[in-house]
Amino acid sequence: MSVAIKLSRPTRIYRPDVLGGSAGLLESVVGVLKPITILNKSFEIRPSGKISPGTTEIPFSLVLRPQGDNKSGKFYETFHGANINIQYLLTVDIARGYLHKALSTTLEFIIESEKAERLELPISPELVLFYITQDTQRHPLLSDLKSGGFRVSGRIPTQCSLSCPLQGEIVVESSALPIQSIDIHLLRVESILVGDKIVSETSVIQTTQIADGDVCRGLTLPIYVLLPRLLTCPTVLAGPFSIEFKMSITISFQSELSKRHPRSDPRTPRLWVAMETLPLELVRTT
Repeated sequence: MSVAIKLSRPTRIYRPDVLGGSAGLLESVVGVLKPITILNKSFEIRPSGKISPGTTEIPFSLVLRPQGDNKSGKFYETFHGANINIQYLLTVDIARGYLHKALSTTLEFIIESEKAERLELPISPELVLFYITQDTQRHPLLSDLKSGGFRVSGRIPTQCSLSCPLQGEIVVESSALPIQSIDIHLLRVESILVGDKIVSETSVIQTTQIADGDVCRGLTLPIYVLLPRLLTCPTVLAGPFSIEFKMSITISFQSELSKRHPRSDPRTPRLWVAMETLPLELVRTT
């Protein structure tokens, strides 16, 4: 005998409305904060009695309303981060007779912002101009790059809808060394309030390669980045925690050193890598 939860929507995506569900928690694996209860509701969907042989479906529903420690009166969107997780879970328990083990199962469902909280399209279409040269770098570079120089320019938005790709363009105007790779790294910045201090950690969500190998000078290259669903959410600035995002544009140059270190942390400055990091506000739109 087994028990399973089946939601009415195959996508498992819901907004604060009506749903069958139980608990939602925001946790920090740092361990210094207690989980924040967004919703914790239990109710009986069927009284005790016998269940007929075969498959038995028991419909249920509940209204999603914030409660407990959630003083903001809103639901935060589902988010799976490195240190912060926002999860909403349905748990079903079936108590059986004295000699039988109880049955239990849990299923995660996804919360998105209410329509009233969403921005209307189109959001700001303004693109930010950026320049990457040997003079904009705060870390040491290869001597050939310092002496010969390089210049990379481009345009990219700093606000993006979660339902749309991040789009822009980049141009290698000049470079003393051949280009090895151009990449866009999507970063998350997770912060928690500990006493009177804010502890933050930046980690890489995903990397999108824009160019592989040396590129023609003066050629406009398109930037097209798809945002991962559960690893991103609207930018959150809440009292005890915040979830923000950045994008790091990195230019790797061909050199003997780069051959010795083909895989390296994109957040760590390297002699053969030039980079530019920009803030990125993510929003949910209608």
